[in-house]
Amino acid sequence: MPQPAPPSPANARPGLVVPVLAFGGIVVSLMQTLVIPLVPKLPALLGASPADTAWVITATLLAAAVATPVVGRLGDMYGKRRMLLLSLGLLVAGSVVAALADTLVPLVVARALQGLAAGVIPLGISIMRDELPAERLGSATAMMSASLGVGGALGLPAAAFLAENTDWHVLFWTSAGLGVVVTALVATCVPESTVRTGGHFDLVGAAGLSAALVCLLLAISKGAAWDWGSATTLGLFAAAAALLLVWGWWELRAGQPLVDLRTTARPQVLLTNLSSLVFAFAMFAMSLVLPQILQLPTATGYGLGQTMLVTGLVLMPSGLLMMATAPISARITAARGPKVTLMPGALVVAVGYGLGVVLMANVAQLVLVSATISAGIGLAYGAMPALIMGAVPVSETAAANSLNTLMRSIGTSISSAVTGMILAQLTVTLGPATVPSQGGFRLILGLGGVMALAALAIAAFIPAASRRGQATDDHALATTR
Repeated sequence: MPQPAPPSPANARPGLVVPVLAFGGIVVSLMQTLVIPLVPKLPALLGASPADTAWVITATLLAAAVATPVVGRLGDMYGKRRMLLLSLGLLVAGSVVAALADTLVPLVVARALQGLAAGVIPLGISIMRDELPAERLGSATAMMSASLGVGGALGLPAAAFLAENTDWHVLFWTSAGLGVVVTALVATCVPESTVRTGGHFDLVGAAGLSAALVCLLLAISKGAAWDWGSATTLGLFAAAAALLLVWGWWELRAGQPLVDLRTTARPQVLLTNLSSLVFAFAMFAMSLVLPQILQLPTATGYGLGQTMLVTGLVLMPSGLLMMATAPISARITAARGPKVTLMPGALVVAVGYGLGVVLMANVAQLVLVSATISAGIGLAYGAMPALIMGAVPVSETAAANSLNTLMRSIGTSISSAVTGMILAQLTVTLGPATVPSQGGFRLILGLGGVMALAALAIAAFIPAASRRGQATDDHALATTR
């Protein structure tokens, strides 16, 4: 049964909850693009091979996958604000370690610590559900979801500017400073959630899911480098499948499971998570294709020869557009329901990719393509947490939102792997170099559009939330405040 939490700190300021949590989401999402300008330089900076320096990216991915469901469940049990502060503390610690690092191992450890902060966005959405009145919740969660895109869009040009004009350690000192500011704001302005489940943490379930996710995402992210048919890659996929089966068996029998699979199997939750995974695949394709087209040399006939800084500035409006469409997403959700919001969002993304297949001749065309896709993402991403929260008890909000976030992460990882495989196969020779072909880029953009339409089709089958169930849930939330 949900248990009331201790009283919130006297200095908490509920009126600032939404902007503070959204700012926290932006700062955490900055970590995803922070090292992109450094990737080509890391072998020389760290004295390591490109294959080894790839772990700077992989470590963050694996840590985020492990932390997201675990932190969500701990938030439901012991306090969402408490786990939010812990996540931000790990982000600051990782940033400081990275800022002091000069070799590969400490930098990989630092990036893993930063990845452990991935639960901030689902925790923030869950706090909003507990603290805000129903009429404000839709716009607030849409804004929190959009913060992921805003942080990524703002982070790329800022990181490129710092990387080109300062010592690379400044990137991480800057992220540490932002983390300290967010931590102080959360401690000052965000009250502790009034809903807790109590009970005992499912350590076996957490270990099993973590091991399965590490095997799965390691195979996906490193499969191209290790060869998709290698014993290592196939063994990891097999291990992930076996671990997930055993984990599912355990969760169905555990008294207090890490993930309530019976709740997760409800059609509204199951189909929303599946749609999120497919939609994330579609969303991430843009991030993998457009920067390459912008930066490839003009001698290819389709590259635009822009610098990393200019590329970031070109893509920056897309993140701002996500934030601008968040209120529109909330209004549609309030009037017609989140399912209706998700479907046109996916359709707009598909239209954007369709434009991308034929419009890539200049910067203005890519800005139009990026803006169209981002508008669709802004509409759809705000609807996903609303669909999840409409189908789960308030006592499971953080865990359910975290699982949905995990589905998106798996979708982006699969997108990255598939894109890398396609671009490695479809290439052209430019002097001594081999670069992806225009046909490869068009194939990926077309695939992104198909996946967006697949997300639309899945969303069409999501059942509407029960009004009676929602009313009961709102009453339960109100009685704990």
